[in-house]
Amino acid sequence: MARLVHYSDIENVFDSSERAARLAGRIRALSGPDAAVVATGDTTAPGVLSLVASGRQVLDFYAVTDTRLDTFGNHEFDYGPDALRGLVADAPATFVSANVRDEAGEPFGRAEGVVPWTTLEVDGATVGFVGVTDPATDSLNPMAAELSFDDPVAAARGALAEMRIAAAERGTGADAERGGGADGDALDHAVVLSHLGAGDDDLARALDVDAILGGHVHSRRNEVVAGTRIVRPGVNGETVAEVDLDGSEPGDDASEGRAATGSGAVATDGPSDPVPAATLHEPDGADPAPGLEAALAERMAAADLDETVDVVGEPIERTGDVVHGGECRVGNFVADAFRWAHDADVGLSNAGGLRQGDPWTDEVTKADLISLIPFEEPVTLASVTGAELHDVFREMAAPDVDFGEDDWWHGHVSNARVVWDADAELVLEATVGGEPIDPEARYTVAVSEYLLHSEHEFPTLAQRHRIDEADIQYEVLAAYAREHGIDPAVEGRIEIRNRADAAAGERR
Repeated sequence: MARLVHYSDIENVFDSSERAARLAGRIRALSGPDAAVVATGDTTAPGVLSLVASGRQVLDFYAVTDTRLDTFGNHEFDYGPDALRGLVADAPATFVSANVRDEAGEPFGRAEGVVPWTTLEVDGATVGFVGVTDPATDSLNPMAAELSFDDPVAAARGALAEMRIAAAERGTGADAERGGGADGDALDHAVVLSHLGAGDDDLARALDVDAILGGHVHSRRNEVVAGTRIVRPGVNGETVAEVDLDGSEPGDDASEGRAATGSGAVATDGPSDPVPAATLHEPDGADPAPGLEAALAERMAAADLDETVDVVGEPIERTGDVVHGGECRVGNFVADAFRWAHDADVGLSNAGGLRQGDPWTDEVTKADLISLIPFEEPVTLASVTGAELHDVFREMAAPDVDFGEDDWWHGHVSNARVVWDADAELVLEATVGGEPIDPEARYTVAVSEYLLHSEHEFPTLAQRHRIDEADIQYEVLAAYAREHGIDPAVEGRIEIRNRADAAAGERR
C-alpha cells in the first residue's frame, strides 16, 4: 500500500514551538516504511520565527518529519530569490518545480537542486511527482517580482510527458539529467504537488494524474474532480492529509472521467476509474516530535521579541472565519493603526495580510503583532479620487479574485463605512468620516505597500497612487498599541447584506 503524507501552508505554526512539534509528531505517526512525506508550499514563511530565521526554521521541521519533497508557494519568496536558493541548497527535502523561472528566464534553482519532476519508490511502487506554483506569485509577492511563472497546466503537462518517457527508458541512462528518480520500468502513480488553489480543478481536467496535493487556499478540501483526487489540508497545520494511492475507492459518477491522450488527458462523460483514498487528520493528541520544540525555541530566543505592548481584556480572535467574515476586532485594530500612522482619511487592511493564529489574550507582545503581519513592508500612503476609492471598497468583497472561498471578505477599514449587497455584488453605501464619498474629491488611504504592488488584490490601487510611507507594518502596530492600547470594537464599519452565510457575524 503506497501512501503519501501531505502538509501545506503551515506558515506561522512555528510561532508556537509546541504546536509545531505536535504537528510534526502527527506527521511522524502517519508516516512509515510504506509512505513518503511531501509538502506543497508556504512551508517556510510567513511568521515571526520565519522572519527571524529567514525561513530556515523549516530545515528543522524537514529533518524531524523526513519530508522528501516540497514545491514553492508564493511565500517561499518572502526573503528574496537568493535567500530561497540558499535554503533549497541546504534542505534535506527536494524542491520540485516545473513553472518557476529566475531573473534570467531560466528554470529557477536548478544549480541548487530544484527539479521539474522526480520519482520516489514508495512501498514497491514508482510514484512520479511534478510541482507547480501560482503564476500570479510575481504579483502576490513583491520579492518575487523579478521572477516569472509559466502557465502551470502546460508546464505540468510537459513535465509529466518527460517523466513518463524517462520511466519507459529507465535503466538505459537516458534520463540521468532529467530529474531524480527511483528504479523501475514505468510509473505506477502520477501526482501533482500544487500551490495553485482554485487552479487545481483545471489541472485535474487537463492532466492524467492520480492525485493533486494542493495548498494556497486556506481551507480544507478532499474531493474527486475529473477522476482525480484533490486534497488540501488547510492552513497552519489544521490537518495532515493521508493519501492511499492504492485505495480502491471508486470514482464519483457525477464527476468527469479522464481519457488519456498523447499530451495528457481530456474530460469525458461517465464515471472515472477508481481513485486514491484520502483522510484528513488533525494534529491534536499526537506526541510532539522529539527535539523540535527545543530547536525552534532556541531560534526564537535570539530575537528578543517579548516586549509587552498592551494587555487586553476580552480575547481578540484571528481565525480565518473571523478575518474573512467581514468586520472584526483585529481588522479594525490594524486599519486604525495604519490610518493613525499617516493621519490619513481612510485606513485599509487586506484580510489576506492578517495571518491566522491563536487569539490574543492578556499580555500582547511584539512577537504577537509580528505573528499577525510578519512582512517587512512599510505602511504606505496613497492618494485616490473618490471614484477610485469607491472601486477599492467594492474590491473588499473581491467578487473577481480567484483565490479563497466565494463568501470571503477581503478588507478592513478605518474612518469609513461600507454596505455591500452580496447577491447583487454592489456597494449600496460608502462613506468616509460619516459623509458620502465625493467621486471628484481626493482621499488619502493608508495601506500596506503590498497592495500598491499587487494586481491580484485591490487592483485599483497602484504605485502611481503612492505619496508617502511610514514604518514597517508591525512596527506601526506596536507604536499605535503603546500610545492608544489594543481595545478595538465592532461598530458597523462593514455591513454585508443578503449573504446566505449570515451567521458568520455571530462567530466574531
